[in-house]
Amino acid sequence: MKRTSTYYFLCAVIAVVLVSCSGRNSIPSLEETFVRSDKLPFGTYVAFREINELFYRNDVAVKKLSIDQSLDNDYDDTSALFICISKNFYLRSNELASALNYVRKGNSIFISAARFDSAFLQEMDVVANSSYSLLMPSVLQMKKTNVHLAAPYFADSVAYSYYYLPLENSFTVKEASEDVKVLGTNENGQPNFVVVFYGKGRFYLHCEPRVFSNYFLLQDNNYKYLQRAFSFVPSIPDHVFWDDFYNRRNRPPSESAHENDNDDGERSGLSVLLKYPAMAWGFWLTLLLLLLYLLFGSKRRQRIIKPIASTENTSVAFTETVGRLYLQNKDNRNIADKMITYLLEHIRNQYFLSTNNLNDDFTTMLSRKSNTPKEEVEEMMGIVKRIQRYDEVDDALLLSLNKKIENFYKHK
Repeated sequence: MKRTSTYYFLCAVIAVVLVSCSGRNSIPSLEETFVRSDKLPFGTYVAFREINELFYRNDVAVKKLSIDQSLDNDYDDTSALFICISKNFYLRSNELASALNYVRKGNSIFISAARFDSAFLQEMDVVANSSYSLLMPSVLQMKKTNVHLAAPYFADSVAYSYYYLPLENSFTVKEASEDVKVLGTNENGQPNFVVVFYGKGRFYLHCEPRVFSNYFLLQDNNYKYLQRAFSFVPSIPDHVFWDDFYNRRNRPPSESAHENDNDDGERSGLSVLLKYPAMAWGFWLTLLLLLLYLLFGSKRRQRIIKPIASTENTSVAFTETVGRLYLQNKDNRNIADKMITYLLEHIRNQYFLSTNNLNDDFTTMLSRKSNTPKEEVEEMMGIVKRIQRYDEVDDALLLSLNKKIENFYKHK
């Protein structure tokens, strides 16, 4: 008996884990996708709509290829804007060269990412300090956290805040660098938003992509942070491009696999599963529970006990039997009284009418409330009054009463 209880307990736990991993729970997914069409907390649906509003004179073009492939046909631009909001921003050497050449001609690239490519940061002459954890976020780490825009360049000193994991990512900028200016800071006063002047253009580097998520922008007036962050870029660029490629690249790419831009071919199915913290926890916990099940299930089991058939509902059969007894005894009067009692009880409960006086007013009100023609109600109540006056009820009168009552019930 004890083993059986343990078996069912393990099965229940496994079922709960599988359901929790299926994404059908009431809590929305907190995966940081930063995808423009994603309306979950950490998608960029709101940011993409705001960008379209800010640059309403331009058609925002979505680029689904790497920089070297998506901007090859746009190298004649000298005042275009390329926007990338992603958890990671990793580049191959040829992509880095294309980005540098594109900005050198006078264009701007706005990048908000938690982790940057090391070669790219070396070229920008800044260092990124990331506090992002690869583990599942803990509720104990969450708090009200905020970011600021730098006072020398922005008229306000508003703290744009929300309740979640701390916004503690930052850049380290050399004081002697004249090509790098700090445009924003985190709650600790450390730079998290800088502009790097490169050739004739600019790189806008931001290390907190969460502030461009749906969740952050929909808090109070946080949407103004996005508007003011983009106030330094050209107001009417030649073109506006939105990246839909680098938010899907989650690790530094190999230089030898350039033909596979998504790098998915280099990853096994298990590694794709384990890259999501919630799925990874669910997978390992399920595996552990299966091992425990095998450990306990391998022991001797009790023989299968045949199930005991459940008691059948015999209320209908009982009613039919009682009905036949009444018919056999020819107790029409008793049957009619019970039918009338049930009818009047139904009228009181269903239509809230008093049945003490079955007069014309009662007939009229019952006809209206039950949506039954008045003639039918009068005929039914006439039979009821006749039966109440008679001591004996013949078969014809009983059948007539039954027919009238059944027709009345059909008008419910």
